[in-house]
Amino acid sequence: MKDKKIVVASMNEGKIREFCEMFEPLGYTVLSLKDFPDMPEIEETGTTFAENAVIKAKAVTDRYGIRAISDDSGLEVEAFGNQPGVNSARWLGHDTSYTYKNQVILDRMKDEKDRRCRYVCAIALTDPGKEPVVFEDTAECLIAYEPAGSNGFGYDPIMYFEPLQKTMAEMTKDEKNEISHRGKAIRKLQEWLDENE
Repeated sequence: MKDKKIVVASMNEGKIREFCEMFEPLGYTVLSLKDFPDMPEIEETGTTFAENAVIKAKAVTDRYGIRAISDDSGLEVEAFGNQPGVNSARWLGHDTSYTYKNQVILDRMKDEKDRRCRYVCAIALTDPGKEPVVFEDTAECLIAYEPAGSNGFGYDPIMYFEPLQKTMAEMTKDEKNEISHRGKAIRKLQEWLDENE
């Protein structure tokens, strides 16, 4: 049985928490970049979510010889030509709060009829000496008219999911994990692990 230890190549508390919630019940020890303070900053130079996910996970695997997973995810707004896309975290400046980013989107969307948007997630799994494997999925939403909810993180307060008639930030953990881009991509990863371990 392979040592069920996996490194989430992220410092993002929200992402790490979501991975822990899904992997720890399956018997995995989940580590993150917080456990590797000597890891140099990883430059995300890819032009797609999948490329960036592979870059981050591979950097950890190459340096420490350990299995890693990395998620690269973001928001695509139809009315903005699918921006901010891969620049979602850095959009309007890396240190800009999501409260501000969300308000900018709401202001720009004020008179916009097409409010379609999606969260996109690509998760890369890297193992020493093996080719990376990537799992992708989306959560189709609408831009809300105002922020709502205090759960979640990032753009969640303005991501309105019509079937449940609530924003991502108004959902319970279970609801969000069921329909979120990351939840669905993680389930694809879990299925792959079940078949290939």
